[in-house]
Parts: sequence; C-alpha cells; structure tokens
Amino acid sequence: MSERTLLLIEDETHLRQLLARVLELEGYAVLQAPDAHRGLDLLRQHAAEVLVVLSDVKLPDGHGVELLPRYKALAPLAEVILLTAFATVPDGVRAMKLGAFDYLTKGGSDDQLLVAVERATEKARLQRRVLDLEKQVGLQHSFAAMIGTSASFVQAKALAERVAPTDVTVLLEGPTGSGKELFAQAIHQASLRRGKPFVALNCSAFPKDLLESALFGHRQGAFTGALADQKGLLEEARGGTLFLDEIGELDLGAQAKLLRVLETWEYFRVGDTKPRTADVRVVAATNRHLRQEAEAGSFREDLYFRLAVFTVSVPALNARRDDIEPLAAHFTQVFATKLRKRVRGLDAEALRLLRAYDWRGNVRELKNVLERAVLLCDDEVRAECLPPEFELAAGSEAEARADDGRRLYSIEKRHIQLVLREVQGNKTEAARQLGIGLTTLYRKLQEYGLG
Repeated sequence: MSERTLLLIEDETHLRQLLARVLELEGYAVLQAPDAHRGLDLLRQHAAEVLVVLSDVKLPDGHGVELLPRYKALAPLAEVILLTAFATVPDGVRAMKLGAFDYLTKGGSDDQLLVAVERATEKARLQRRVLDLEKQVGLQHSFAAMIGTSASFVQAKALAERVAPTDVTVLLEGPTGSGKELFAQAIHQASLRRGKPFVALNCSAFPKDLLESALFGHRQGAFTGALADQKGLLEEARGGTLFLDEIGELDLGAQAKLLRVLETWEYFRVGDTKPRTADVRVVAATNRHLRQEAEAGSFREDLYFRLAVFTVSVPALNARRDDIEPLAAHFTQVFATKLRKRVRGLDAEALRLLRAYDWRGNVRELKNVLERAVLLCDDEVRAECLPPEFELAAGSEAEARADDGRRLYSIEKRHIQLVLREVQGNKTEAARQLGIGLTTLYRKLQEYGLG
C-alpha cells in the first residue's frame, strides 16, 4: 500500500473513476467505494494506511455529515473531506464542527480539490509522525510511561492500575487538562480488552440531536437524513473500551439510555425497536462535581452511582508541583524532536518561573507552553521564551514574599490580573469567572491600581 493512500466514497461511477484517475496521476493510491457500507468496510481494513477520506455527502445508504463520527472513530488520524453537489451553509458549518477538514462542491476545478487533498495529506502525515515520535520518547499509552512521583499522582495511578484488569466501570474526576484521557487509555492498555478498540467520545462536542445517533446508532428513516441503518460508537467499540469524556454534558434523555446500557448491557438504535447487546467497558470522565449535581437534580443520581462504581481523582498540576520539572523536561525533549530543534533542556530561571506559575490549564497548558518555548529558543528554554504572564506570576510571588502582612492582597491581585489577561480585558466575563459582581470587580481594580 502506498504512503499516499486515499479512500474515495462516491456513488456516481463515472465521477468516482474520474476523480480517482486525477488523484492517481498525482501519485496517490486510491481505494474506491460506491456507498457508505463498503466505504466503512474498506476504512476498517485499511485504517492504518488511509490518510484522507473523500466522501460524497449524499450517499445511497448514508449522509456524509452523519457518517463523520464513524470515519473519525475508525481512523482517528485520517482527515475527512466532504464532497457535495449542492453545498449549504448549515451542512458546511456542522461538518466543520464535527471535524471535517474541508467541505467542497463537486464540479469545481481539479486544482481546488488537489490543493485540499495535499493539505489534508500533509496534516495527516504530521499527526502520524508526531505519534511515532511520542512513542519513541516513551509516551505510549501505559502506566509505565506516565511521568510523576508526587503523592497525589502516585495514589491516582495506583488506583487506576488496580481496577484496570477488571471490567468495572470507572469514573475519572479532575480538572480540564489534567490527563484524564491518558488515564483512560492506560486503563484500556492494561486491561484484557487492550487488543480491541479504544473509542473516545467527547460528549460536549456533539449537538444534542447528533449525540444519541453517534453513541447508539440509528435506523433508516429515524430522522431526516437517516438514509440507512448506521452503527453507533457502542458497536464500533465492541469488545473494547468506550471512553465518555465530559459525561456531565449529557442531557437527561441520553443519561437515561446510558443508564439502561450500564444496567442491562442492552440498548436501542435511534428509531429502532430491536434491542442490541453492548460489549464494552465504560470509562467516563468529568471536570464537574457530579455528586453535587446529582443531589441538586441536574444529573441523574442513579446514573452517577452506576458510573462511580470506582472513582479515580486525577490531580490538578498545582496539586503535584514536584512533577512540573520532569514533565517540562519531557515535553522539551518531545518538541525538540518534533520541531527538529537542538534544544538541550531548560535553564534555572525558566524552571523557577514554571514552578511559580498558577497552572489553571494543568498538564495540557504546560505542554502547550513548552511547545511554544521550544519553537522560540535555539539551544535551551530560557525565561524570555515563556509567555509574558510568567514574569507577572513571578513578580506577584516576589511581592507576596516581600510583604507577608499583605499576602492575601497579593494573591488576589495576581489572580485578577491573570483572569483579565485570559479574557482579554473583558471585565464582564472576568467578573463571571471570578464569581463576583461587576461593581465589586471595578472596586478591586481601583483598590489594586489595575484600572
């Protein structure tokens, strides 16, 4: 199989063969399918090789936009370009929200198509190279590859390792960016299901009308655009692990259906009356206080207790500050390799600023900061390679140390400055995030000389 493999799903035979020929003349190997069913079969067989999926929107047995989650579930590293004879703005917007690389009108110039395919191919290749590089430096999805020696992190990892070999449902709690999906992947890799699919679904990324279809599948005619029976991610993950991220975003109707799955391991496709059997291990994650929401009635209490059979609290980076230095060194190595930079490590001042910073975005934020720093530096990561707010954080810390009698004043001032910077000076949004009234915020800005 070529290193430039595409999958073309198009029901019009003449057009499919013409497009395939144009792409083959540019050096691509083109797999062809006349409908969604055969296209998904080909993608399942060649997921490791296919870089780009070109799919017609109106197929005889499916709608391209509705099929997007299935394409991405089968080949997460592949890019998807949708082709349509009659482009509509709502379809285009929905396609891009669901992860399409591009949305093109059929009958346009070959050059437009070739440029889009080349860009999508390069993006898919880069994603695969990054994955390979991460594996080389030890970022495999395993507990052994996890970096951290702080007590809270070690305790969370030990709990996850203990539950991993079982089929017990796990609820991962922790702030956004703390690494909950890494824990879910490690649990899967340490389980008896590791040879089967690990399928992740971000419950906050789908509109309500698409989420149930993506999760449970649907029957032909269940709703407008449901042109054929379609599997859901519960079936795509069969035998493996289904990771439900941001589980707190599920609406109450979907919660009731998920509860039935966890209690009976049966479910119905949308619009179907025939029960189906689920064979998955469910790992869920949330950054919300689900127990409190369950007690308040905004989340089903019975579902919460089914999910929380075994709970693992993934600590925020601020709760494992001893791990900042080894994580920073690791990310520096990863991005130096990825960006082909000869960056040896971090100097003492950069490390001091990283340790002093308030990591509201957790490990994900640290990773992003180090990618930027490696890009800007030539030999080692220095303080000037870090974003401006790091100097601000260090200054606030020094101010607090210099006047212990005003320590609360200094911490609050620093926190307001950081929130204002994050919301780009929008005082109404800053007040909302701080949990105070706008009048109170203006008073504090005047008090602290930040007006």
